[in-house]
Amino acid sequence: MPVAALLAFAMTGFIAILTETLPAGLLPQIGHGLQISEAMAGQFVTLYALGSLLAAMPLTLATQHWPRRRTLLTAVVGFLLFNTLTTVAPSYGVALVSRFMAGVAAGLSWGILAGYARRLVPPHLQGKALAIAMVGTPLALSLGTPAGTWMGAALGWRAAFAVMSALAVLLVVWILKAVPDLPGQRAEARAPLRAVLRLRGVVPVLAVIMVWMLGHNVLYTYVAPYLAAHGLQARVDTVLLTFGITSLAGIWIIGATVDRWLRPLVLLCLAGFGMASLLLATAATVPWLVYAGVALWGLSFGGAATLLQTAAADCAGHHVDVVQAMVTTSWNLAIALGGLSGGVLLARFGGNAAPWAMAALSVLALLLAAWARHGFRPGMRHGPAITAH
Repeated sequence: MPVAALLAFAMTGFIAILTETLPAGLLPQIGHGLQISEAMAGQFVTLYALGSLLAAMPLTLATQHWPRRRTLLTAVVGFLLFNTLTTVAPSYGVALVSRFMAGVAAGLSWGILAGYARRLVPPHLQGKALAIAMVGTPLALSLGTPAGTWMGAALGWRAAFAVMSALAVLLVVWILKAVPDLPGQRAEARAPLRAVLRLRGVVPVLAVIMVWMLGHNVLYTYVAPYLAAHGLQARVDTVLLTFGITSLAGIWIIGATVDRWLRPLVLLCLAGFGMASLLLATAATVPWLVYAGVALWGLSFGGAATLLQTAAADCAGHHVDVVQAMVTTSWNLAIALGGLSGGVLLARFGGNAAPWAMAALSVLALLLAAWARHGFRPGMRHGPAITAH
């Protein structure tokens, strides 16, 4: 198991996720600093997601033939440049452009990470390798976002983005030293997008991703206004920390069991996700119940990236990078829609509307996953090859 290389992938995911979610804990500071509303500040998340979903497919296809390390370094340098631009942005418009371009870098990185990680290990270790490569996601949520929220409150929101740029510099050095290069895909091995989309299970997996991530981001993007609506505005950092710590537990459990129990785990996590949303919607006036709901939210959601990317990669066969770009597009479309729809819900119905929307979407995602047997095959995975219809 090439742990150093896989942890470099995890660090890439850490930067990508933290760059994306950092504004969620800093909406009041960003709004005050740029003299905009919190709903407008929430579009920092929307524009980042929009950049990712628009760039993932074309950039992944355009760079399929590139050596993998060069592609990864290009994405990380993008984080460096555009987080720096966000740090010094003189206006809301410039900040939105920098957020969009940082999202473009994220779209490129997510399009290659899963395939890169799986190519470094034999088939029977691919689930565990992907779990290690994806551990940056819960770490960003558990440690990065609360720390960034605290830093933004103490030093200003721009300082938090400056730290992100510094981390990207360190990651460039790490990749050069620890990550082995692999060739890109040969032209004769590439399949048309339509043929890849017709691989069994791909469309159902993408549908579950869209609905599940939309439900998550409707609330996560606006968790600060949700808490403020119930008098918990001073506890945003500890709530996010609770979410992240339980997410770590979730990804550890998923990483240990995903190779054998993919389908049951997806269904169980979606059921827990729905229960958490109902608890947050109905018990927000009791602080300890809010923490309990957030803990269940994190536990059920922490392994989602591993579950969904494993399912997509299993369906993809030898076209993992293209399918993962589709995953990135679907994921970030859901994030963008979450930012937009969450902002509308916040403006029209107040902070408690988001968990109700999350509950409804969790039910729909559970029904889709239960129906999509080809997308989430039960039992032990035996290898990546799946045939088309």
